[in-house]
Amino acid sequence: MRFGHPFMLLAILPALAAAWWVVKRQEPGRRPTLPFPALSSWNAGESGRSLLARWLPLALRLMALLLLGIGLARPQKVNRLLGASGRGIDIMMAVDTSLSMNALDFDPFNRLDAAKDTAARFARGRVEDRLGLVVFGGGPELACPLTVDTDALAQRIQALNPGMTGADGTALGEGIISALNHLKNSPAKTKIIILLTDGRGNVGLDAGTAAKTAAALGVKIYAIGTAKRGESVMPVDDPRFGRVMVRVEEDLDEDTLLEVARLTGGKYWRATNLKELRAIYAEIDRLEKSAIKRPEIFSQADLYEGPVFAALLILLAETGIAEGLLLRWP
Repeated sequence: MRFGHPFMLLAILPALAAAWWVVKRQEPGRRPTLPFPALSSWNAGESGRSLLARWLPLALRLMALLLLGIGLARPQKVNRLLGASGRGIDIMMAVDTSLSMNALDFDPFNRLDAAKDTAARFARGRVEDRLGLVVFGGGPELACPLTVDTDALAQRIQALNPGMTGADGTALGEGIISALNHLKNSPAKTKIIILLTDGRGNVGLDAGTAAKTAAALGVKIYAIGTAKRGESVMPVDDPRFGRVMVRVEEDLDEDTLLEVARLTGGKYWRATNLKELRAIYAEIDRLEKSAIKRPEIFSQADLYEGPVFAALLILLAETGIAEGLLLRWP
Protein backbone atom coordinates (compact mmCIF):
# COMPACT_ATOMS: atom_id res chain seq x y z
CA MET A 1 0.00 0.00 0.00
CA ARG A 2 1.10 3.57 -0.60
CA PHE A 3 -0.26 7.09 -0.13
CA GLY A 4 -1.14 9.23 -3.13
CA HIS A 5 -0.74 12.46 -1.13
CA PRO A 6 1.61 11.52 1.75
CA PHE A 7 2.17 15.17 2.74
CA MET A 8 -1.43 15.25 3.97
CA LEU A 9 -0.36 13.01 6.85
CA LEU A 10 1.10 16.21 8.36
CA ALA A 11 -2.48 17.24 9.06
CA ILE A 12 -2.46 14.64 11.84
CA LEU A 13 0.19 16.55 13.82
CA PRO A 14 -2.07 19.45 14.96
CA ALA A 15 -4.65 16.91 16.16
CA LEU A 16 -2.02 15.06 18.18
CA ALA A 17 -0.69 18.36 19.60
CA ALA A 18 -4.21 19.45 20.63
CA ALA A 19 -4.86 16.08 22.29
CA TRP A 20 -1.56 16.31 24.18
CA TRP A 21 -2.44 19.80 25.39
CA VAL A 22 -5.86 18.68 26.65
CA VAL A 23 -4.35 15.70 28.48
CA LYS A 24 -1.71 17.88 30.13
CA ARG A 25 -4.38 20.28 31.39
CA GLN A 26 -6.17 17.36 33.04
CA GLU A 27 -3.16 16.38 35.13
CA PRO A 28 -3.51 16.84 38.95
CA GLY A 29 -2.50 20.33 39.98
CA ARG A 30 -3.29 21.78 36.56
CA ARG A 31 -7.05 21.44 36.59
CA PRO A 32 -8.88 24.57 37.82
CA THR A 33 -10.51 23.92 41.20
CA LEU A 34 -12.72 25.81 43.60
CA PRO A 35 -11.57 25.53 47.30
CA PHE A 36 -14.30 24.16 49.52
CA PRO A 37 -13.06 23.65 53.11
CA ALA A 38 -16.10 21.68 54.17
CA LEU A 39 -15.16 18.92 51.69
CA SER A 40 -11.39 18.99 52.23
CA SER A 41 -11.51 15.82 54.32
CA TRP A 42 -13.64 13.90 51.76
CA ASN A 43 -11.28 12.02 49.46
CA ALA A 44 -13.76 10.28 47.19
CA GLY A 45 -12.38 9.23 43.74
CA GLU A 46 -14.01 9.95 40.37
CA SER A 47 -16.75 7.63 39.24
CA GLY A 48 -16.39 5.50 36.13
CA ARG A 49 -19.11 7.48 34.40
CA SER A 50 -17.25 10.71 35.12
CA LEU A 51 -14.03 9.33 33.66
CA LEU A 52 -15.85 8.20 30.52
CA ALA A 53 -17.51 11.59 30.18
CA ARG A 54 -14.12 13.27 30.37
CA TRP A 55 -11.98 10.99 28.17
CA LEU A 56 -14.19 9.03 25.77
CA PRO A 57 -15.35 11.99 23.63
CA LEU A 58 -11.74 13.22 23.44
CA ALA A 59 -10.49 9.78 22.34
CA LEU A 60 -13.24 9.43 19.73
CA ARG A 61 -12.58 12.89 18.28
CA LEU A 62 -8.86 12.18 18.12
CA MET A 63 -9.47 8.84 16.39
CA ALA A 64 -11.79 10.51 13.86
CA LEU A 65 -9.20 13.22 13.10
CA LEU A 66 -6.49 10.59 12.62
CA LEU A 67 -8.68 8.65 10.21
CA LEU A 68 -9.58 11.81 8.28
CA GLY A 69 -5.88 12.61 7.97
CA ILE A 70 -5.22 9.13 6.61
CA GLY A 71 -8.12 9.50 4.17
CA LEU A 72 -6.81 12.86 2.95
CA ALA A 73 -3.42 11.22 2.31
CA ARG A 74 -5.26 8.96 -0.19
CA PRO A 75 -4.17 5.42 0.69
CA GLN A 76 -3.90 3.17 -2.36
CA LYS A 77 -3.54 -0.53 -2.93
CA VAL A 78 -0.93 -1.09 -5.62
CA ASN A 79 -0.65 -4.27 -7.65
CA ARG A 80 2.46 -4.74 -9.74
CA LEU A 81 2.99 -7.35 -12.44
CA LEU A 82 6.74 -7.70 -12.73
CA GLY A 83 8.29 -7.53 -16.16
CA ALA A 84 9.06 -10.99 -17.44
CA SER A 85 10.71 -12.51 -20.41
CA GLY A 86 8.12 -13.23 -23.06
CA ARG A 87 8.41 -14.22 -26.68
CA GLY A 88 7.12 -12.29 -29.67
CA ILE A 89 7.65 -11.36 -33.31
CA ASP A 90 6.44 -8.71 -35.74
CA ILE A 91 4.13 -10.09 -38.39
CA MET A 92 2.68 -8.35 -41.43
CA MET A 93 -0.09 -10.21 -43.22
CA ALA A 94 -0.32 -9.47 -46.95
CA VAL A 95 -3.68 -10.64 -48.31
CA ASP A 96 -4.76 -10.79 -51.94
CA THR A 97 -8.13 -9.07 -52.40
CA SER A 98 -8.31 -9.30 -56.19
CA LEU A 99 -11.69 -10.22 -57.71
CA SER A 100 -10.68 -13.85 -58.21
CA MET A 101 -10.66 -14.26 -54.40
CA ASN A 102 -14.47 -14.39 -54.76
CA ALA A 103 -14.22 -17.92 -56.19
CA LEU A 104 -16.42 -20.43 -54.33
CA ASP A 105 -14.08 -23.33 -53.66
CA PHE A 106 -13.66 -23.14 -49.85
CA ASP A 107 -17.07 -24.49 -48.86
CA PRO A 108 -18.94 -22.84 -47.20
CA PHE A 109 -16.79 -19.76 -47.92
CA ASN A 110 -15.28 -18.10 -50.92
CA ARG A 111 -11.49 -17.84 -50.94
CA LEU A 112 -11.33 -14.43 -49.28
CA ASP A 113 -13.89 -15.25 -46.58
CA ALA A 114 -11.95 -18.40 -45.72
CA ALA A 115 -8.75 -16.34 -45.52
CA LYS A 116 -10.48 -13.71 -43.34
CA ASP A 117 -11.89 -16.29 -40.93
CA THR A 118 -8.56 -18.06 -40.51
CA ALA A 119 -6.41 -14.91 -40.32
CA ALA A 120 -8.69 -13.37 -37.68
CA ARG A 121 -8.45 -16.52 -35.55
CA PHE A 122 -4.67 -16.45 -35.96
CA ALA A 123 -4.43 -12.78 -34.99
CA ARG A 124 -6.48 -13.19 -31.80
CA GLY A 125 -4.16 -15.97 -30.66
CA ARG A 126 -0.92 -13.98 -31.02
CA VAL A 127 -1.19 -11.97 -27.80
CA GLU A 128 2.58 -11.49 -27.44
CA ASP A 129 3.18 -10.24 -30.99
CA ARG A 130 2.61 -7.14 -33.05
CA LEU A 131 0.62 -7.78 -36.20
CA GLY A 132 -0.36 -5.64 -39.16
CA LEU A 133 -2.22 -6.02 -42.43
CA VAL A 134 -1.74 -4.91 -46.03
CA VAL A 135 -3.99 -5.86 -48.91
CA PHE A 136 -3.29 -5.90 -52.62
CA GLY A 137 -5.19 -6.28 -55.84
CA GLY A 138 -3.98 -4.13 -58.72
CA GLY A 139 -2.11 -2.12 -56.06
CA PRO A 140 -1.29 -2.33 -52.34
CA GLU A 141 -3.06 -0.64 -49.42
CA LEU A 142 -2.33 -0.52 -45.71
CA ALA A 143 -5.34 -1.90 -43.83
CA CYS A 144 -3.83 -1.91 -40.31
CA PRO A 145 -0.35 -0.89 -39.05
CA LEU A 146 1.57 -3.08 -36.62
CA THR A 147 -0.41 -3.28 -33.39
CA VAL A 148 -0.94 -5.36 -30.26
CA ASP A 149 -4.68 -4.67 -30.41
CA THR A 150 -5.63 -8.00 -31.93
CA ASP A 151 -9.36 -7.31 -31.67
CA ALA A 152 -9.02 -4.15 -33.76
CA LEU A 153 -6.92 -6.02 -36.31
CA ALA A 154 -9.46 -8.85 -36.48
CA GLN A 155 -12.20 -6.30 -37.20
CA ARG A 156 -10.13 -4.86 -40.05
CA ILE A 157 -9.60 -8.35 -41.44
CA GLN A 158 -13.32 -9.08 -41.35
CA ALA A 159 -14.00 -5.87 -43.31
CA LEU A 160 -12.02 -7.02 -46.36
CA ASN A 161 -13.84 -7.67 -49.63
CA PRO A 162 -12.82 -8.68 -53.16
CA GLY A 163 -11.85 -5.78 -55.40
CA MET A 164 -11.51 -3.35 -52.49
CA THR A 165 -8.34 -1.72 -53.89
CA GLY A 166 -10.31 -0.53 -56.93
CA ALA A 167 -7.64 -1.70 -59.39
CA ASP A 168 -7.59 -4.84 -61.53
CA GLY A 169 -4.79 -7.36 -61.43
CA THR A 170 -2.58 -8.94 -58.76
CA ALA A 171 0.33 -6.77 -57.62
CA LEU A 172 2.13 -9.56 -55.78
CA GLY A 173 5.52 -7.86 -55.61
CA GLU A 174 3.96 -4.53 -54.59
CA GLY A 175 2.12 -6.26 -51.76
CA ILE A 176 5.41 -7.68 -50.46
CA ILE A 177 7.14 -4.28 -50.67
CA SER A 178 4.24 -2.59 -48.88
CA ALA A 179 4.49 -5.08 -46.01
CA LEU A 180 8.28 -4.61 -45.91
CA ASN A 181 7.90 -0.85 -45.55
CA HIS A 182 6.09 -1.43 -42.25
CA LEU A 183 8.64 -3.95 -40.98
CA LYS A 184 12.00 -2.51 -42.01
CA ASN A 185 12.31 -0.15 -39.01
CA SER A 186 10.97 -2.65 -36.51
CA PRO A 187 13.28 -3.39 -33.53
CA ALA A 188 12.02 -7.00 -33.36
CA LYS A 189 14.65 -9.67 -33.94
CA THR A 190 12.20 -11.80 -35.91
CA LYS A 191 10.06 -10.28 -38.66
CA ILE A 192 7.88 -12.22 -41.05
CA ILE A 193 5.34 -11.68 -43.82
CA ILE A 194 2.45 -14.07 -44.29
CA LEU A 195 1.64 -13.74 -47.98
CA LEU A 196 -1.71 -15.13 -49.14
CA THR A 197 -2.79 -15.18 -52.78
CA ASP A 198 -4.75 -17.25 -55.29
CA GLY A 199 -3.01 -16.07 -58.45
CA ARG A 200 0.16 -14.74 -60.00
CA GLY A 201 1.78 -11.36 -60.05
CA ASN A 202 0.82 -9.54 -63.25
CA VAL A 203 1.06 -5.89 -62.20
CA GLY A 204 3.93 -3.80 -60.86
CA LEU A 205 7.19 -5.04 -59.34
CA ASP A 206 8.31 -8.63 -59.88
CA ALA A 207 7.70 -10.80 -56.81
CA GLY A 208 11.19 -12.31 -57.01
CA THR A 209 12.81 -8.89 -56.80
CA ALA A 210 10.61 -8.01 -53.83
CA ALA A 211 11.61 -11.27 -52.13
CA LYS A 212 15.31 -10.46 -52.57
CA THR A 213 14.67 -7.12 -50.87
CA ALA A 214 12.96 -8.93 -48.01
CA ALA A 215 15.91 -11.30 -47.69
CA ALA A 216 18.31 -8.34 -47.51
CA LEU A 217 16.24 -6.89 -44.66
CA GLY A 218 16.14 -10.19 -42.78
CA VAL A 219 12.40 -10.71 -43.27
CA LYS A 220 11.03 -14.20 -43.84
CA ILE A 221 8.07 -14.73 -46.13
CA TYR A 222 5.63 -17.55 -45.50
CA ALA A 223 3.59 -17.90 -48.67
CA ILE A 224 0.15 -19.50 -48.89
CA GLY A 225 -1.57 -20.37 -52.14
CA THR A 226 -5.36 -20.54 -51.81
CA ALA A 227 -7.05 -22.22 -54.76
CA LYS A 228 -8.66 -25.55 -55.49
CA ARG A 229 -6.90 -27.53 -58.16
CA GLY A 230 -8.62 -27.25 -61.50
CA GLU A 231 -11.72 -25.25 -62.35
CA SER A 232 -13.83 -23.22 -59.89
CA VAL A 233 -16.92 -21.01 -60.11
CA MET A 234 -17.22 -17.37 -59.14
CA PRO A 235 -20.25 -15.02 -58.92
CA VAL A 236 -20.10 -12.05 -61.29
CA ASP A 237 -22.53 -9.15 -61.59
CA ASP A 238 -23.63 -8.95 -65.24
CA PRO A 239 -25.29 -5.68 -66.34
CA ARG A 240 -27.88 -7.62 -68.39
CA PHE A 241 -28.53 -10.79 -66.41
CA GLY A 242 -27.64 -9.73 -62.87
CA ARG A 243 -25.50 -12.04 -60.74
CA VAL A 244 -24.34 -15.09 -62.65
CA MET A 245 -21.85 -17.86 -61.99
CA VAL A 246 -18.84 -18.06 -64.27
CA ARG A 247 -16.13 -20.68 -64.45
CA VAL A 248 -12.58 -19.67 -63.59
CA GLU A 249 -9.45 -21.67 -64.31
CA GLU A 250 -6.75 -22.23 -61.74
CA ASP A 251 -4.06 -19.54 -62.07
CA LEU A 252 -1.92 -20.04 -58.98
CA ASP A 253 1.78 -19.41 -59.68
CA GLU A 254 3.26 -21.93 -57.29
CA ASP A 255 6.75 -21.70 -58.77
CA THR A 256 7.00 -18.00 -57.91
CA LEU A 257 5.63 -18.52 -54.41
CA LEU A 258 8.08 -21.35 -53.79
CA GLU A 259 10.95 -19.10 -54.94
CA VAL A 260 9.76 -16.21 -52.74
CA ALA A 261 9.73 -18.48 -49.70
CA ARG A 262 13.10 -20.03 -50.55
CA LEU A 263 14.85 -16.69 -51.05
CA THR A 264 13.77 -15.43 -47.63
CA GLY A 265 14.21 -18.64 -45.62
CA GLY A 266 10.47 -19.09 -45.28
CA LYS A 267 8.09 -21.79 -46.44
CA TYR A 268 5.31 -22.31 -48.98
CA TRP A 269 2.00 -24.13 -48.51
CA ARG A 270 -1.01 -24.70 -50.72
CA ALA A 271 -4.52 -24.82 -49.24
CA THR A 272 -7.35 -26.28 -51.27
CA ASN A 273 -9.98 -26.20 -48.51
CA LEU A 274 -10.74 -24.53 -45.20
CA LYS A 275 -9.34 -27.37 -43.09
CA GLU A 276 -5.98 -27.20 -44.86
CA LEU A 277 -5.87 -23.42 -44.54
CA ARG A 278 -6.45 -23.58 -40.79
CA ALA A 279 -3.76 -26.25 -40.45
CA ILE A 280 -1.29 -23.98 -42.27
CA TYR A 281 -1.94 -21.07 -39.93
CA ALA A 282 -1.63 -23.43 -36.96
CA GLU A 283 1.81 -24.44 -38.23
CA ILE A 284 2.83 -20.80 -38.67
CA ASP A 285 1.63 -20.21 -35.12
CA ARG A 286 4.34 -22.59 -33.93
CA LEU A 287 7.17 -20.60 -35.50
CA GLU A 288 10.14 -19.62 -33.33
CA LYS A 289 9.63 -16.37 -31.46
CA SER A 290 12.25 -13.82 -30.46
CA ALA A 291 12.64 -12.97 -26.76
CA ILE A 292 11.02 -9.73 -25.62
CA LYS A 293 10.79 -7.93 -22.27
CA ARG A 294 7.31 -7.22 -21.03
CA PRO A 295 6.96 -3.87 -19.28
CA GLU A 296 6.04 -3.69 -15.63
CA ILE A 297 2.32 -3.12 -15.24
CA PHE A 298 0.94 -1.22 -12.26
CA SER A 299 -2.66 -0.99 -11.14
CA GLN A 300 -3.92 0.97 -8.17
CA ALA A 301 -7.16 1.20 -6.21
CA ASP A 302 -8.00 4.10 -3.89
CA LEU A 303 -8.85 3.08 -0.31
CA TYR A 304 -9.65 6.51 1.19
CA GLU A 305 -13.38 5.77 1.45
CA GLY A 306 -12.81 3.35 4.35
CA PRO A 307 -10.98 5.73 6.72
CA VAL A 308 -13.27 8.68 5.87
CA PHE A 309 -16.44 6.61 6.37
CA ALA A 310 -15.09 5.24 9.67
CA ALA A 311 -14.27 8.78 10.83
CA LEU A 312 -17.82 9.93 10.10
CA LEU A 313 -19.27 6.98 12.02
CA ILE A 314 -17.02 7.74 14.99
CA LEU A 315 -18.04 11.41 15.00
CA LEU A 316 -21.70 10.41 14.92
CA ALA A 317 -21.09 7.96 17.76
CA GLU A 318 -19.26 10.62 19.78
CA THR A 319 -22.13 13.06 19.32
CA GLY A 320 -24.67 10.46 20.38
CA ILE A 321 -22.66 9.46 23.45
CA ALA A 322 -21.88 13.03 24.53
CA GLU A 323 -25.46 14.22 24.05
CA GLY A 324 -27.11 11.11 25.39
CA LEU A 325 -25.45 8.41 27.42
CA LEU A 326 -22.80 10.65 29.03
CA LEU A 327 -24.72 13.92 29.06
CA ARG A 328 -23.61 15.89 32.10
CA TRP A 329 -26.29 17.82 34.00
CA PRO A 330 -25.38 20.89 36.02
